[in-house]
Amino acid sequence: MAQLILKPGKDRAMARRHPWIYDSAVARLEGRARPGDTVTVLSDSGKVLGKAAWSPESKIRARMWSFDPEAVIDHAFFKRAVAASVARRQRHPGLAGQDGVRLIHGESDGLPGVVVDRFGAVVVMQLTSAGADKWRDAIVNALVQATGCEAVYERSDSDVRGREGLEPVTGCVHGALPDALTIVENGIRMEVDVVGGHKTGFYLDQRDNRLMTRELASGRKVLNCFCYTGGFSLQALAGGAASVLSIDSSGPALSTAERNLALNPSLDAGRAAWQEADVFSALRELRDAGERFDMIILDPPKFAPSAAHAERAARAYKDINLLGFRLLNPGGLLMTYSCSGGIGVELFQKIIAGAAADAGVDGRIVHRLSAAVDHPVGLSVPEGEYLKGLCCEVA
Repeated sequence: MAQLILKPGKDRAMARRHPWIYDSAVARLEGRARPGDTVTVLSDSGKVLGKAAWSPESKIRARMWSFDPEAVIDHAFFKRAVAASVARRQRHPGLAGQDGVRLIHGESDGLPGVVVDRFGAVVVMQLTSAGADKWRDAIVNALVQATGCEAVYERSDSDVRGREGLEPVTGCVHGALPDALTIVENGIRMEVDVVGGHKTGFYLDQRDNRLMTRELASGRKVLNCFCYTGGFSLQALAGGAASVLSIDSSGPALSTAERNLALNPSLDAGRAAWQEADVFSALRELRDAGERFDMIILDPPKFAPSAAHAERAARAYKDINLLGFRLLNPGGLLMTYSCSGGIGVELFQKIIAGAAADAGVDGRIVHRLSAAVDHPVGLSVPEGEYLKGLCCEVA
């Protein structure tokens, strides 16, 4: 097994159990290693720090599988790690009865580059690192054993794979997909397109926030921006919203949203309206028309994939939130989110505060919002806290 030797002082992150080793921390590699191969990590003094997956194409040159110097990275290792991650979800009372659950959340579950979501009897797997890609068969076998699923579908088509020198990979790797797939989330039935939908087919990270929307929506006139397939919209209707206007630039996503509404006959379709439009333009048109709402949901796509994009992204976040504040009635709620890793929690709050000031409104934070409980953030990997949100009430 090849040995990865760190530069002096670069073992401090290992002491904090941070799983990433950047190229700038590497002194040398002794021996031969192909992408994804397991290497032994040593400090400059020769102390063994654990085992990692080698990725010569990436700025993150290695990702730790284990901080145990004696660990053996083999099929049994992945069987144990996958089973432990699945068991954690099964024990969590907040996930009881949910058809859609994230089973593995990468580094936070000790499996860097591995993301797995379960939708009923179908498991969707996304592998984004060279090490995860190397152990594809072991991970699939472990998932089948731990879940008893009927199908495992791979959606390893993220742009992140390119940074690892990996090509996109998609397709069924176990069993066969059903002709149609739906889940029930907090009483609402939704279609899931694991083949062509965003990410793994559905945004499970917003589950808890969609439920909060339901709890707050009673009697309110609601505007849902970047609505995708209508998750927030349907929960608002279920909570007794007076009306819900949902806007997205994707016609196919809106068609799915309308089908989702039809899947829930208890909801009043007459209170729902769908608009295909650029959200920025639509918000300005609503402002110019003198429209006002009691609740506005802003859940845009990722504006800043890294810190290098933060300045440009900050302007976009401020723009939509400024418009959102101006469209709110007194006592209205703005539920605003960022899924950009390059925008931290403090910066996001600063952006929202600036938008409120420019809009000339007095706002207060009534809820801080984050990803659902099956998307944990490892204490040693704060970078994993990508989704952040604020529920703001205006005077």
